[in-house]
Amino acid sequence: PYGGSDKSNNGHRYDSIPFANGMIAAGMSCQLIHYTHEEHDKFFELCKSFDFIIVRCNPGQIKADGGDQQKFDDGMREMRKLGKQVWPSPDVMEKMGAKDALCKVADMNIGLPDTLAYYSEEEFGAGFKKTMAFQPRVIKQNRGSSGEGIWIIKLKEGNYCASFGERCCEDGEKLMLMEANDNHEEEHTVAEFIEFCVNGRNDKSGEWTSKGVGKYLEGGKEAGGQLVDQRFCPRIVEGELRYNCVGDSLVGIIHKKPKEGGISAVGGTGSIYTYYGPDEAKFKNLTDGFLNKDLPLVMPALGLPEEPVPLWWTTDFILSSPEGTPAEEEKWIVGEFNCSCVGISRCLAAYCKDDTPNACYDDISAEDKAEADKYGKLMGEKALGI
Repeated sequence: PYGGSDKSNNGHRYDSIPFANGMIAAGMSCQLIHYTHEEHDKFFELCKSFDFIIVRCNPGQIKADGGDQQKFDDGMREMRKLGKQVWPSPDVMEKMGAKDALCKVADMNIGLPDTLAYYSEEEFGAGFKKTMAFQPRVIKQNRGSSGEGIWIIKLKEGNYCASFGERCCEDGEKLMLMEANDNHEEEHTVAEFIEFCVNGRNDKSGEWTSKGVGKYLEGGKEAGGQLVDQRFCPRIVEGELRYNCVGDSLVGIIHKKPKEGGISAVGGTGSIYTYYGPDEAKFKNLTDGFLNKDLPLVMPALGLPEEPVPLWWTTDFILSSPEGTPAEEEKWIVGEFNCSCVGISRCLAAYCKDDTPNACYDDISAEDKAEADKYGKLMGEKALGI
């Protein structure tokens, strides 16, 4: 009823005002315009009048409204061909948001070399049986959100081999699985898990309590069908770090600690969030390495050498070092990049929900408005510079 699941009562996204004001403060004109699929051609004709476009429409909302996301994305690609900057462009959103982005940074300081991507049943079956026999794993589907289809997996017997490739799992070996969306646990055989991931619920995959339907490879690589296989880092129970960035500048760090007994720190699971400034000393090693060494290499590694880093985006990091590692030597690895309509959490009071149907910008506290405006101002400066 509010024009989407993340809108204020004016029909625009709840955090659009700081974005617009940031552009205006930098000396530019900035207009808020609605996209409605019934006026697709008129919308893109109007877009030609601007020098750049900031897209604040979550993927999935256009389709939910009866429109065509692909048609919208193709329209934005046409804007890029006309020389107009689009943040984020469909290609940047797709390639940064895809789970196989983790494979493309595997050899950087922020990656792990045994991070694999699977696009077919054959690749998945062979690769997973080999990695699973070596160490606990995290298997991530490409299309899910809020942790759905992200599985933390251990061998029930704990009989891991000493070196990678020494053995492969048998179909009948039992797995202990936890899904990151709600931290629920299931037990299945290797064969049942592979069957669920490939073909979903059927007699061969057994009974599942997951809210998801599996079929993670459906449609093939072109349709986003893929699975990423990453080493499980047990210290994730200590929490993960979210780096909030405006262009190439870090503006804040959030430490997200899972609820006691859980592994996922996805919102709504009882996780605890602690906020730090960009210069927090305890994370200096990660910050310096990420911003100065790896960040200039990320866009080329993702196949986007001509694109600037997104205007407003996040990177989630997981601690991979064993316990007892000195802070200055700790290794944090990327769990996920996100540039797909990242929210400014300081503006959440303007978010319409069933219990706040008239929420608007005036409902945001003065302190939170000031912080959001700081982000917006920096975005304006970065946008003007690009």
